[in-house]
Amino acid sequence: MTKTQCRENAFLLLFEASLRDDSPEELYRLAEEVGEIGINDRVRSLVEGVLSQTETLDGIIASYSRKRAVARIPRVNLILLRMAIYEIRNIPETPVNVVVSEAVNLAQKYSGTEDSSFINGVLGAYSRSLPAGNAE
Repeated sequence: MTKTQCRENAFLLLFEASLRDDSPEELYRLAEEVGEIGINDRVRSLVEGVLSQTETLDGIIASYSRKRAVARIPRVNLILLRMAIYEIRNIPETPVNVVVSEAVNLAQKYSGTEDSSFINGVLGAYSRSLPAGNAE
């Protein structure tokens, strides 16, 4: 499974998690039963990492979003932003521009043009705030 597929699968699981009160393990079990979402260690790491840092990630998103309240951000966009910022902060071997590009591409697939522009803007502002070596 490619890194792009892992991100998309993690996004789908995180979206499902936002609608249900199931543990990650239950989500994985259901996904495996249905057989439409591949799960590997990278997917698990993204899902569990985002879920464990949601409050911190939402604080970052609020500070870089012109909406300032994560409750006003559509669920799809919020999950994509959480996942991208989590990856930028916790998986430094992935270039920031790749993370931003992948988040924008997923937004274009699952949202719309305005949403992808919003995500690009928030992630761009966040990445410009990083120390010079981290924003590559």
